[in-house]
Amino acid sequence: MFGGAASGTTTGLMLRPDQLNRVESRWIELRDALSGAIAPDEYVRLSREYAELTPVAEAITAWKRAVADKEQAEAMLTDPEMKDLASAELAELEEKLPALEQAVKLALLPKDEADAKNAILEVRAGTGGDEAALFAAELFGMYQRYAQLRGWRFEILSGAETDLGGAREAVASITGANVFARLKFESGVHRVQRVPKTETQGRIHTSAATVAVLPEAEEVDIDIQDKDIRIDVFRSSGPGGQSVNTTDSAVRITHLPTGIVVSQQDEKSQHKNKAKALKILRSRIYDAERAKIDAARAADRKGQVGSGDRSERIRTYNFPQGRVTDHRINLTLYKIDKVMAGEALDEVVEALMQADQSERLAALS
Repeated sequence: MFGGAASGTTTGLMLRPDQLNRVESRWIELRDALSGAIAPDEYVRLSREYAELTPVAEAITAWKRAVADKEQAEAMLTDPEMKDLASAELAELEEKLPALEQAVKLALLPKDEADAKNAILEVRAGTGGDEAALFAAELFGMYQRYAQLRGWRFEILSGAETDLGGAREAVASITGANVFARLKFESGVHRVQRVPKTETQGRIHTSAATVAVLPEAEEVDIDIQDKDIRIDVFRSSGPGGQSVNTTDSAVRITHLPTGIVVSQQDEKSQHKNKAKALKILRSRIYDAERAKIDAARAADRKGQVGSGDRSERIRTYNFPQGRVTDHRINLTLYKIDKVMAGEALDEVVEALMQADQSERLAALS
């Protein structure tokens, strides 16, 4: 794990002229192609690539321009009449260049193809009984408020409540810009330390909830064949097993090749429950395939922020002290109320994203 959040300083990674030139050449090639006659399907594909390359090309151009200006200022130092002006310009450029170089390095980092995807959020109560379920419900609410603040759409897909208003399990679909990129580091065990409302002697209890954030897979990502699934229908039930529906509208889908099982019963329509279950199933299969690739890729990298190990304790919420600590980057915020309200969660998210960028840069150097 990281010893601290990323500082934003440059690493020893060198910018190779051949690599930069290839990016610029491809960007120009795409720009020229899009300005000419082109088939609609090809236009969509090239437009997407052009949009992805544009910020990279712009970062390279800004850095190259600054390097050229620096060389010109250095040459002017030999001119007595221009020396003072050149010295001032050189000092300014030397201050700007590290940030411009870092921007190019970050832009060149391999992109996670899932970053732009929507996400499936799954929160489950862990150890701690009723208190764990109450905490799971609060975490789910935290993410719902965070989504609202970012202008994302938050659709509750399923949930299993306890008698005290906690959540044994809660699942939602979150739709918006770069949802998975911002939430993917939330996967793991979240621990809470506080005095439960049911505690009569004021003792602090420790409970936990597990969060899983999956990239929402489209049909083009995961093609589920009818022969690979078994669908069972049954009568849905509420808390304690009481019947809440008189028809067999609940659906359980088993993916035979992987053994993944998804059940849905929140809708009165069997068709709607099946559609929701397939959405979750598709995302779980996609996530499992990504996990295999990530494990192979990270075999020689111990302790990465994005390890995706959901058995790992990643964060502690200590209510008596009013603090939230993310153990992966040693970040502590004494604003637990604002974090739980979704308002300060971005501070944690940004720090995790910077730490991940920093480690990936170091791995390339």
